[in-house]
Amino acid sequence: MSLTLKPTAQCQFDELSLGEVMLRLDPGETRIRTTRAFTAWEGGGEYNVARGLRKCFGLRTAVCTAFVDNEVGHLIEDFILQGGVNTDYIQWREDDGIGRTIRNGLNFTERGFGVRGAVGVSDRGHTAASQLKPGDFDWEKIFGSQGVRWFHTGGIFAALSESTAALTLEAVKAAKKHGTIVSYDLNYRPSLWKSIGGQAKARAVNQEIAKYVDVMIGNEEDFTASLGFEVEGADENLSHIETDAFKKMITNAVAKYKNFQVVATTLRKVTSATTNDWGAICYTDGKFFESRAYPALEILDRVGGGDSFASGLIYGFLKTGDAAKAVNYGAAHGALAMTTPGDTSMATLKEVEKLMSGGSARVVR
Repeated sequence: MSLTLKPTAQCQFDELSLGEVMLRLDPGETRIRTTRAFTAWEGGGEYNVARGLRKCFGLRTAVCTAFVDNEVGHLIEDFILQGGVNTDYIQWREDDGIGRTIRNGLNFTERGFGVRGAVGVSDRGHTAASQLKPGDFDWEKIFGSQGVRWFHTGGIFAALSESTAALTLEAVKAAKKHGTIVSYDLNYRPSLWKSIGGQAKARAVNQEIAKYVDVMIGNEEDFTASLGFEVEGADENLSHIETDAFKKMITNAVAKYKNFQVVATTLRKVTSATTNDWGAICYTDGKFFESRAYPALEILDRVGGGDSFASGLIYGFLKTGDAAKAVNYGAAHGALAMTTPGDTSMATLKEVEKLMSGGSARVVR
């Protein structure tokens, strides 16, 4: 395995995430447009990885983000504290009273069922996190004197504003300077780029950030939209066994970005909102490694499955240095995360390793 990891003893944190954390409002088994009650959770693509690594895998993690200093901001902070993620790097911004210039992000998410797909409606204009900018975090102190083994961020945070794109670039450069492994989940969301330049802007931003990434994560749409690599014959139902075209695309990406030491993706075939074929592949040192396949996986809540894959993958590399084990940790953790509600994983390490080894779903007493 080509990743060179900093020693645990030299680092305050095993993993640090940079991203926005929103208040997720979940109508449960009904719909956003008809519900009269919501369950509140926290969630955010980059943060979910830090929480999974802490809560399921027991690693030392932290998050760099920002909130408005009001009751909603502190509610999200309370969720983060319950997840065990360090909050030292949270930036607090003064409340303007009504949210005209700065606010906390909301994410309304309904799960979908059968022929009805999941729906997400984000409300994140003028959020505190979207106004983060270069210079807001002391990366020299964080990556230098305090030490971080692994830094994770992604295309959702980079899409929030010109300043978050610039901050992401500043952060990955600083991490690389201090020998911290950098992972990046492309996580292309057309709605986030729609009003700021669309796919062309997404490519310009992500292609620059990609120059400093060690571990690139994304599906076929992400690589095409964000980096410009085409997958021949790909559609939204690229399945676990239809991987030849995607493998070719990965080798093309590694040829262009020689800094990519690992490229990984989940492979999902959507039969219905509640039944997916699921698996993952990982490329490193000139070889492909495939996870165990999970055909006809039953889904309760698909949101966060990819983030839980990323946290399992990162844990596998940090713990074992073995790509074959890492991709299986990721696939199993992602599968389990989609059996419970909310963005974040409720799985345990014991459950992940049981599933990896072929364990059944028989009742545990």
